[in-house]
Amino acid sequence: MAIQEKAVLEKLAAIPYPGYSRDIVSFGIVRSVTCDGGRVLIQLDLGTGDHSVLRPLREAIKGAVSAMEGVDGVQVGTIGASDGLRMAAPNAPPGTAQATGLENDLLPGVHNVIAVASGKGGVGKSTVAVNLAIALARTGASVGLLDADIYGPSIPIMLGLADSKPAVDGSRQKLLPFERYGIRFMSLGFMVERDSAVIWRGPMVMKALEQLMRDVDWGDLDVLVVDMPPGTGDAQLTLSQKVSLAGAVIVTTPQDVALADAVKGVAMFRKVEVPVLGIVENMSFFCCPECGTRAEIFGHGGGKTEAARLGVPFLGEISLDGAIRDGGDSGRPVSVADPDSANSKTFGDIAAKVLEAIGPGDRRTGGGIFQRLKNGLKG
Repeated sequence: MAIQEKAVLEKLAAIPYPGYSRDIVSFGIVRSVTCDGGRVLIQLDLGTGDHSVLRPLREAIKGAVSAMEGVDGVQVGTIGASDGLRMAAPNAPPGTAQATGLENDLLPGVHNVIAVASGKGGVGKSTVAVNLAIALARTGASVGLLDADIYGPSIPIMLGLADSKPAVDGSRQKLLPFERYGIRFMSLGFMVERDSAVIWRGPMVMKALEQLMRDVDWGDLDVLVVDMPPGTGDAQLTLSQKVSLAGAVIVTTPQDVALADAVKGVAMFRKVEVPVLGIVENMSFFCCPECGTRAEIFGHGGGKTEAARLGVPFLGEISLDGAIRDGGDSGRPVSVADPDSANSKTFGDIAAKVLEAIGPGDRRTGGGIFQRLKNGLKG
């Protein structure tokens, strides 16, 4: 009886990725399985990951699949970074050309990719991502924003283009990103019905995220901000595998339940060797617009305390302010609607710290992003 691809995948799903409890199929490195009679060809894509695991992986795969009834031979090939893509230097400082490792076909013109992440939903991660991207653009940097929150894309609403559809460059078959408020942006939300639910398993999520990078004409960008889905799942692993991140920004609220998950987010990025640029405490406090009284509704200072304990920078605290909510709902983020407000200035301060954290590295010029910030160039 001829061997079936489904049966091979089931066998591969029992093989853990070295150093992790997750299997190699859900981890996203099995690109294809081809069966020809009794011969099986398995293609692996390690992206910009650790290629020292390739030999033990090959041995484990060949041992498991060769033992299957009907298999006469097993070949394990690799695609991606092992086929000529430039790998990130293991000891290169964050932000340098050696560290960013973006010499691939996913984001050829992007110099630095920054993930904005959270351990749990509801902490205002997308709000921070949008306003951070706008604040970065105001320094003079060329900035993109990728909505990678596959299950809950909110960028179309927050940037005022909820019912729009992206244009396509017919000659290159590339989606053209939208441009507004000085940034380019794209989201899966532009390609599905507004009220429809995305019900996808892990492999489909990973493929969608890869297409949002490869099939969009991002052009030349100093920084691409990626609004990640909450948690530490497939999307985070896919991004860290496919693109060597310049760093991650973790968003939390002061309450203990959010901080516990934020700590897990820091641990996850450290596990995949992504620099944590810092923690942002959102909904940190509330100031009464009538009397100015300050109330710490969700507690206060937990983000700063955890940042110190974990040895990562604390980037700033953002208040619980109706103007921020109004800006997200109306499609005019507070950094645009009220650029002189205290919250807008806080986002500007966070942007400055992020640029300083990723350093002067610029794949094309060897520097320049942070230098423009220091010179006060405005976009």
